[in-house]
Amino acid sequence: MVNLREIKGRINSTKSTKQITKAMQMVSSSKLRRAEQNAKAYVPYMEKIQDVVGAIASGTKDSGHPMLTARPVKKTAYLVIGSDRGLAGAYNSSILRQVQRTIDERHKSKDEYVILAVGRVVRDYFVKRDHNVISDVVGLPDQPTFADIKEIARNAVGMFIDGTYDELYMYYNHFVSAIASEVTEKKLLPLTDLAPVSSNASYEFEPSGEAILEVLLPQYAESLVYGALLDGKASEHASRMTAMKNATDNASDLISDLSLQYNRARQAAITQEITEIVGGAAALE
Repeated sequence: MVNLREIKGRINSTKSTKQITKAMQMVSSSKLRRAEQNAKAYVPYMEKIQDVVGAIASGTKDSGHPMLTARPVKKTAYLVIGSDRGLAGAYNSSILRQVQRTIDERHKSKDEYVILAVGRVVRDYFVKRDHNVISDVVGLPDQPTFADIKEIARNAVGMFIDGTYDELYMYYNHFVSAIASEVTEKKLLPLTDLAPVSSNASYEFEPSGEAILEVLLPQYAESLVYGALLDGKASEHASRMTAMKNATDNASDLISDLSLQYNRARQAAITQEITEIVGGAAALE
C-alpha cells in the first residue's frame, strides 16, 4: 500500500520548490529587461569608437603600436566570461565546452596558453583541471559598470603589450533573444582587422594619429571587454529565467502526477476500509 503521508510530503515539498523557482524566474525576468537595455544602449558607443579607431589606424599604417602588430605566437590567452552562480541552464557549460574543445584542437601543451577567467564557475572549472589561470574576477554585480571590469581589461591589455602572451581571444555568450544565445569567439588582440564602421566619416587628428592611438587603443580594447560582459550578462539572465521557467513547469507537472497518485491511493484505502467493514458485519450475522 502506498504511504499517503509520504506522497503528501512530496507534494508539499514540490510546491515549496515551485514557489522558489517561480520567484527566481520573476527576478531573472526583471534583471533581463535592464541587462538587455544596457547591452543595446552600449552598441552606439561601440560602433563610434570602432569607427574612430579604425579611421585613425587606416591612416597611420606605420604607427608600429604593439596592439596593432601581429607577432609570432608562442603563447595564447583566452578571456572566458561566465557567471558566479549556476541554475542558468547551459549558459556556462556551453562556453566551457567550446573553450575546452578549442584548447584541445590548438594546443599540445598547457604551456602554450593561459586563462583569464571572469566568473566563479569559469575559474573553478579551469583551476580544477589544472589549467594556467593567471587572472580571475568574481563577484561582479548583475548590472556591471565599466569600473567593475576596468582592472581585468587593463591587465589583459598590459600583459599583451608586455609580451606575456602574443594573442588574446575572448569567449562569451552573445544575447540573441530571451530564449536563445550563442557562444561567440572574438579575437581581441592584436587588433589586426580594424576597419571604420562608416566609410563616409572624415577626421582630422591633433596632435597626431599616433598620439591619439596611444590613448584610444587601450580604451577600445577595454570597451570590447565591457561590451562582451554586458552581452553575456543579458544572456545569463535570459538563460536563468528560461531554466527557472522550465523548473516551475516541471514542478507543476510533478504536482499533478503526485496529486493523482495521492487521490488514487486514498480512494483505494477508503475502498479497502469499506470492504473490511462490510466483511466484518457479514461475519457477525
